[in-house]
Amino acid sequence: MEEDNAAAALDNIVTEFHTYEDFLDSQITSLDLYYLEDEELARQLVELGYRGSGEVLKREEFETRKAAAEASRLSKRSQQKTLASVGKELKDNFLKALAEREEANRSGKMTSIIFIRDRNALGQEISGYIDYSHRLKTEEFDPYFNGKKRLLPRATDLSFYNWETQVSTSNASANYQVIADNSSGLLFKNKTDRKILNVDPKATPGDNSSRTPLQSELYSQVVIYDHITRRT
Repeated sequence: MEEDNAAAALDNIVTEFHTYEDFLDSQITSLDLYYLEDEELARQLVELGYRGSGEVLKREEFETRKAAAEASRLSKRSQQKTLASVGKELKDNFLKALAEREEANRSGKMTSIIFIRDRNALGQEISGYIDYSHRLKTEEFDPYFNGKKRLLPRATDLSFYNWETQVSTSNASANYQVIADNSSGLLFKNKTDRKILNVDPKATPGDNSSRTPLQSELYSQVVIYDHITRRT
């Protein structure tokens, strides 16, 4: 316990002071400078533990802890900047599934299509297919993972249908072309490997693709279609 407290105290020091000299100066009193008349000598005495009013911390340990703290800060910042799901407490199956696929969809290893059926803010039943990778790159996902916002299909997504107004739209995305006029139903053609993804629940999804229905407390119906991109 004492070791943990000591370590925490040293970590606080490297966080508080920008340089080792700043730390040494914080330990020097005006009386020290009056008698010694030499700032560098006063710093040396603090470093050796002869003067000062706080923790004794060697330069090497300060620099090591400072570098470790900075590396940790940059790592967390980079990870949080890249993955919106990092550090979030996710309870719903759908949000957990999105988190599991986030890195792969951001990096291009996978391009997932999300089918969602639910009601909008007006209480109207809507459904549609969302290009997850495209949405990740064009909007902030923190509000979705925080539970402050619901992921719903829009008229600008791959496919959208309002069951009450009967408004229907379809749009190509950065990853998929929409093939709507097909006897097999709605199809999506991946722009990278040109593979066809079939979203008909009675058919097989296609090469390198899978279909995952999910039980969610947040939506009436959710299905995720994962396509593993094969780059040639």
